[in-house]
Amino acid sequence: MIFGTLGRYFFRRYLTTTIWFFLGVTGIVFMVDFSETAGRMSNLPGYTVTGGLLMTAVRLPLILQQTVPFVALFVGMTVLIGLNRKYELVVTRAAGISVWQFMSPFVGGAFLLGLLVMAALNPLAAWGQRQAALVESNWRGDTGSSNTVPQVPWIRQISGQDDVVIGAHKVLEDGTLLVDAVLIHFDSTGHIILRQDAASAKLKNGYWLLKTVVERRPGEIAARKDEVRVRTNLKQDFVQQRLTAPETIAFFDLPNRIRAAKSFGIPTKALETQFHSLLSQPLLLVAMTLIAATVSLKFSRFNQSRSVILGGILSGFVLYVVTVLVKAFGSSGVVPPFVATWIPVTVALALGATILLHQEDG
Repeated sequence: MIFGTLGRYFFRRYLTTTIWFFLGVTGIVFMVDFSETAGRMSNLPGYTVTGGLLMTAVRLPLILQQTVPFVALFVGMTVLIGLNRKYELVVTRAAGISVWQFMSPFVGGAFLLGLLVMAALNPLAAWGQRQAALVESNWRGDTGSSNTVPQVPWIRQISGQDDVVIGAHKVLEDGTLLVDAVLIHFDSTGHIILRQDAASAKLKNGYWLLKTVVERRPGEIAARKDEVRVRTNLKQDFVQQRLTAPETIAFFDLPNRIRAAKSFGIPTKALETQFHSLLSQPLLLVAMTLIAATVSLKFSRFNQSRSVILGGILSGFVLYVVTVLVKAFGSSGVVPPFVATWIPVTVALALGATILLHQEDG
């Protein structure tokens, strides 16, 4: 059916509607994100309007990636309601074509959209997020706020008699450049002997190079230094695996990163959850399309039942929230990553198919 004349017509309708939705969402997201970026960063030394526009542009794929499930839901509802109002689905049913046959172009379109998100939009979003973080760091210069909530895990290095815990407010260059870094040194008894606050910490071969450093020792006045070296036995590959956020890694790089992290003994739950989440994206969009079909296939010449449409929107929203919530459980290790990402999608697919079976086949 999907390759027949009617199937190609339905697929073109789905594709056209999807493009229009993406154009509309892109425009809205761009304006909102640029306004938010300008309001948050316009007081930074290096900020310019052109730079703000470019930052918004590179951040756009990441935000669009998060809206794709809702785009799939609304596209499915819009196309099916439009076909119903023009009697096209009525004629299709009268020709003896079942719901499973004429839904195949929409299901196929949703699946292809998921593949595009996984293979094209996600790598672009990962690259854009890294570039946006780098641009923001350049704008801030050495004026990073000290009250920013840390967004990366702390790491501990033990090199000889040196026991140091390292943290930062931001990680760049795949984990080898720390912005607003904090290094806390301990003695053999576990007491703090030195705290170093640096504007940046760059991992070199065998040492951390700290820039614009403030050193504090118990009972002494803080000392300021332009540059300090702190020796380390940490390797760049280890730090990259330990500090790089899963969202900044493209889909095709995730399997290698997972294997590398396991070789260093680093927990891989977050990476595995991100990988399975992207891998399940096509089926998630198919589930959204089936949910859209359950509330859009009933014939109505002028107005679809508002309560039914609202129910479809709420169902899609609940599915999305559950998916995000369970993904958080998978990243933290509470639930196995495979279970966290695939169970909600599988349940949604089964539920959508069951409702359609009940509606169409009794």
